[in-house]
Amino acid sequence: MAKKNYNLHLKGYVGGWDFDADYVDYVLGKNPDGEVNVLIDSLGGSLSKALSIVAAFRNHGNVNVHFVGMNASAATIASLGAKHVSMDSSAMYLVHKCSMEFFQWASANSDKLRSIIKEAEQMKEDLDKMDANVAQMYAAKCKREPSELLALMKKGGWLTAKEALEWGFVDEITDFEDDMAPVITDDMAADMSSAGIPMPENFSRANSSAFNRFIVALTNFFRSNQNKIEKMNTENSTKANAEEKVLTGSEDTSAVSETVSADVQAKAISDKDAEIKALRDEIEALKKTPGDSTSHIVDESKKGAGSLDPNSPEAFFETKVRAQELYDMLP
Repeated sequence: MAKKNYNLHLKGYVGGWDFDADYVDYVLGKNPDGEVNVLIDSLGGSLSKALSIVAAFRNHGNVNVHFVGMNASAATIASLGAKHVSMDSSAMYLVHKCSMEFFQWASANSDKLRSIIKEAEQMKEDLDKMDANVAQMYAAKCKREPSELLALMKKGGWLTAKEALEWGFVDEITDFEDDMAPVITDDMAADMSSAGIPMPENFSRANSSAFNRFIVALTNFFRSNQNKIEKMNTENSTKANAEEKVLTGSEDTSAVSETVSADVQAKAISDKDAEIKALRDEIEALKKTPGDSTSHIVDESKKGAGSLDPNSPEAFFETKVRAQELYDMLP
């Protein structure tokens, strides 16, 4: 098939900046009489925006839509106003029942519950009408009964390009190969998961070379062991800090007995005991030193009548000088 130039590329969330109804109107308005080719690659989005695009395509009357990638929900609805719909052989197609966001607090009294039930019943009625309307639109495209489409929407399974063609959702498949599987990127898989869209049973990962598979496996291995590594690092850090505190005396031994191993505790205590004993021995030696080296302070020749009066200033000064000499002799 010859390469086709597209006037519109609609990707991402239906209703978002890259799948915007106003921009669709703008492009169609710039080509009022010419053929407009549209490329769609989207997992869906807003039903109201999709219905607006359906009307815009139908009113223009000369729009061709081509699907690539994974297309679901509102993205498939948007194509229903086109005169011709084609699909890449590797693309996928999904239809399902409509849904609305519904959040409530877990705690409520009887009056609040009554109000919630009433609101939920109204939402159910609205969703039933939306489902019936969408099923009628699909049925018109597929030339089938609306009940058949409602059953398919309820099932909500992915269709291959061949199955989409058999149902009548598309008019043509480009470059069809029976064994070709759809390609899903990691970002696309994350988007599908967050949107509650089921994964197809048979698909291949983008860039699934042997090297990339090795990188993915290696990454998963490190992620699976991350907690173990972090735990080991934490334990080693705690042990090192505890040992340092014990050896420096900044923490009592009993306070770290649960974090330091028994052999480290025993060594630290033994070193501390040796240090304390050495200090005590040094103190005892200092106590003995003055008595052994101060016998010269008492001058036997000055005893008797010629001795200084112990209460005189001269005696006090002499005692002070000798005391300083004694102090200077200490090691």
